[in-house]
Amino acid sequence: MGEGLSAAEVGEETAEHRERVAEHTDADQRHARHDRRVSIVEATLLAIVALLAAWSGFASAQWSTESRLLLAQASTARTEASQASLEANTTKNFDGSTFDAWFSAYVVGNDAAQAIAERRFRPEFKEAFDAWTATDPANNPNAPPGPTYMAEYRQPDLDKAAELNAAADEKYAAGAEAGGYADDYVRITVFLATVLFMVGISGHFRVPSARIGLVVVGSAVLLYSVVLLIGAPRPPV
Repeated sequence: MGEGLSAAEVGEETAEHRERVAEHTDADQRHARHDRRVSIVEATLLAIVALLAAWSGFASAQWSTESRLLLAQASTARTEASQASLEANTTKNFDGSTFDAWFSAYVVGNDAAQAIAERRFRPEFKEAFDAWTATDPANNPNAPPGPTYMAEYRQPDLDKAAELNAAADEKYAAGAEAGGYADDYVRITVFLATVLFMVGISGHFRVPSARIGLVVVGSAVLLYSVVLLIGAPRPPV
């Protein structure tokens, strides 16, 4: 019959078992501490990304609204410019018709008809007409063809149309630029959403290297997004 373990051997086996248990316990504790640290980093990244995504979405909405307002103002200015240009053409046609009436009376030598025609002149046209007649067009071959060719002939509606068209161009350019800013913020929001996705799924990986890799890549994308946000223009308030 075999002999059992001696007391010394039993003590050695017990000590070795305790060492193995202690090693496993230490490894589990180290793994748990590492897992907690990674979890804290993930939670911090998610909190930062959530705040930045909210800001980016707000900025995109603000710039989008600003773009629509500017483009609407540009359209309104363009419509008003067209109306002013039409009124200027109508006024010029009226001036031409009154001058034709005067000229017809002038050709036949009807002074009364000339006086009646002159009374129909607009004050602005009358000023140009007087300046034109002062050039003695009947005897001066270098005289301008008519009052509308004189520097004194002014059309406020035409000037207004030019100003409105210039304002429309400016508003349209500003609206297009604001739309571009809105698109930039949408692009940043997409980057931030990518970070949320990578960090969100990292916790499902049991392999530490894969989990850490996703966190590192997510952190890099987050840093790039922050750089873009710093360089992006602030939204209108």
